[in-house]
Amino acid sequence: MIRRAISGTAGLLSLLCFVGVASAEIFPEEGPPGTTVTISGGEFGPFTSTQENRVEFNGVSALIQLWEPDFIMVKVPLKATSGPVIVSNGKTRHEVGTFTVRQVKITRIEPSEVEAGGIVTIYGEHFGPTAGSRDPNTMFGVNQVVISGIRAEVRKWRPDKIEVTVPANATSGEVEVRLASSDPLPDGSCCAPVDYVVSNRVPIEIVPPVNVQPTAGPVGSKIILSGQDFGATRPSDGRVLIGGVPATIAQWSNRTIVVHVPLNARSGPIVLHANGTSRQVGEFTVQTPEVIELTPKRGPIGTLVTIRGKHFGVYSESGSTAYAFDFDPGANGVEIGGVPAIIHRWNDSQIDVWVPFSAKSGPVVIKRGATIPQPDGSCCAKKDVVRLVAGEFTVVTPRVDSYSPKKAGLDEIVTITGSGFGEFIKISEATRFSLHQAGHEWKNYRLGEDVSRTEVLINGMAAVVVSWSDTEIKVRVPRRHVFGYGNPEGFMPDLSEGEIVVKRGSWDLLENGQCCTPKKWISVVAGPFTILKRGLPDQDYYTIPNPRRD
Repeated sequence: MIRRAISGTAGLLSLLCFVGVASAEIFPEEGPPGTTVTISGGEFGPFTSTQENRVEFNGVSALIQLWEPDFIMVKVPLKATSGPVIVSNGKTRHEVGTFTVRQVKITRIEPSEVEAGGIVTIYGEHFGPTAGSRDPNTMFGVNQVVISGIRAEVRKWRPDKIEVTVPANATSGEVEVRLASSDPLPDGSCCAPVDYVVSNRVPIEIVPPVNVQPTAGPVGSKIILSGQDFGATRPSDGRVLIGGVPATIAQWSNRTIVVHVPLNARSGPIVLHANGTSRQVGEFTVQTPEVIELTPKRGPIGTLVTIRGKHFGVYSESGSTAYAFDFDPGANGVEIGGVPAIIHRWNDSQIDVWVPFSAKSGPVVIKRGATIPQPDGSCCAKKDVVRLVAGEFTVVTPRVDSYSPKKAGLDEIVTITGSGFGEFIKISEATRFSLHQAGHEWKNYRLGEDVSRTEVLINGMAAVVVSWSDTEIKVRVPRRHVFGYGNPEGFMPDLSEGEIVVKRGSWDLLENGQCCTPKKWISVVAGPFTILKRGLPDQDYYTIPNPRRD
């Protein structure tokens, strides 16, 4: 009956074909172009075709993504303006509400100065709920963030906040947010060529990257900042702050800055301040050294003591070079009973030291040297040492209780019993510890003598060690005595008579803290010994080498 009445009067037709749907609801009611809008609750009828079924935003056709008799999903078209939303099904048109088109806007970015590869957060309005390829409703266009004309990788996208990674090839310029269109073709089908709604532009400064190593360590640790354009010399306001505390500056050049973690450092950001500007270049965690185990807890001089733990840092890092190891330990070290020990190996989780010749029983103390800089960052308003007790060590003196036999032939075994012999050191030491440094500096170096710090002498000559424990040593009678030996003082033809001596050697640090004094020994005489003419080589071998001579 309504259709017949309408067909009778053109004016009435126009009035009744454009009707409101009181129960219809639009969500959301505002947003930028590209927003997904749902229209629900009305009697929209079935979907027939893109020509018959239309949704318009203030006269601009939208791309229909879903059409059910009581539910429609569409995309706000690029050229839409605020106004009524009309749903058409054939000749029937329903006004289902109004939609306010909002303009995408950037209010600020943080940080405004960032290096390539860094993270930038963009704050603003009406970015829309989703981003590009992550949006299943965006079929042909991708919402973008562009930095100086280069698309940035989107990490997070919210209606009021976007997080992106600065492209590696980005340069200083401007940041803009671009929302892709999802518009229909004139016949209502998908899809028109992609266009973009572009936000306002906000400036951004891309600064050269600064590499910071390491990012954690105890006080006194060397931190190296590598980059460019730091300046050939440190500017008057040149500073490096660690957790807000000034670090001690050891070197400042155009591409390298070397600082040391100060005594009063706190974990936090590493901030480079120069020429009136400040820039965070990294984070640093100040670590406290911890000891887990000390072994052994007793032994003679020359014993290798191992301290296991964590956060010991690097030993020789007190210099100004851009290398972790620069032959300058500063005040770093280990003391045994108050006497400086000889550092054999020092890494972040283990320290090995030799018990020095002058060691006394007492606490084993790890020392980390550090400073507090002058107000201008130079060294030093204060120098001090942080001490950590690793345990107690008892220095023992080797003692021989017995040995047998007291006479033996070549290659025969002699057993020495006692206490405090320590462990056998399987290291050839014809040199001192400074060889590696002298070699690194291309210096000539004269080798020394007495290669071992654990040895048994039989009649003045070193014997081959078969086994060595803290309470028993077994050695093989050497052959050299049979033939004699020579030196600048003359030739010794007969060494068959003499004594057995157990020796342990070690060094002390020099008074200036450098390594080391000449090697010194503790010698314990076991008693007299005679090498018997037993096990001698076949003397005919040298004149009649024929193996069938017998």
